[in-house]
Amino acid sequence: MSVLKRHFDNRNDLIAYVKELAPWAEGDASKILGGQRECKKRLTALDAIKYGKTRNYGNGSVSMLSPYISHGVITLNEVRNHVVKDSNDQKSIETFIRELGWRDFWSRFAENNKCFLWNDVEDYKTGYASDDYQEEVPEDILVGDTGIACIDAFIGDLVNTGYVHNHARMYLASYIVHFRQVKWQAGARWFLSHLLDGDVASNNFSWQWIASTFSNKPYFFNLENVDRYFNGIVDTTPSRNRVLDASYPTLHNRLFPNLELQNG
Repeated sequence: MSVLKRHFDNRNDLIAYVKELAPWAEGDASKILGGQRECKKRLTALDAIKYGKTRNYGNGSVSMLSPYISHGVITLNEVRNHVVKDSNDQKSIETFIRELGWRDFWSRFAENNKCFLWNDVEDYKTGYASDDYQEEVPEDILVGDTGIACIDAFIGDLVNTGYVHNHARMYLASYIVHFRQVKWQAGARWFLSHLLDGDVASNNFSWQWIASTFSNKPYFFNLENVDRYFNGIVDTTPSRNRVLDASYPTLHNRLFPNLELQNG
């Protein structure tokens, strides 16, 4: 067995070497750099307070540490300790710490409930049974040609960069499961085939939370919500996002006709 080369003069040489090893790999190399040095730079630049205030916005302050956590470059505990050490106000970093806690919870739940990684934890709470959902992600979604401008932009991020903003992941998952009635498992597999920070536990249980098989109700959204958080980042023109351009009660009745409309 040949020994893999580990040291390169520059990133272009590394990319060329990887392409030799994997000629089947398509597209350009991700702009997200690997390694401990880059991870440390991102950790040093992390603003947990600003994260808590802006994380839901497409241009908000997010850590971009998830690829390094997923690949074992840094641990959740190391990130937490860094943030706590540099903070004078524990309340102000609570949102960031909570997100680390969710990731840890998904991991521990998966470790003790491996059977639920790819199976529904609970029944759908959408008025539909699991068998009512499609088994595969439709082709127009896979290639980012749904005709919904903001959704296609988010798909472009996922496919072309291996990363997509967490809030946009929620939109995509909700669109796939509830607007297109596709099983969450199919969407989760698709995400994992592209995400550089793909973590099976965090990914799959987050999909189940969206689907309502691991939460008390389905998560869905409308164009107004996308415009609030991603205006100027993706196209939120109503004429190019007609499927999403409706009130929450209208969408609820359209997506879940077998359910009574509930408040909250």
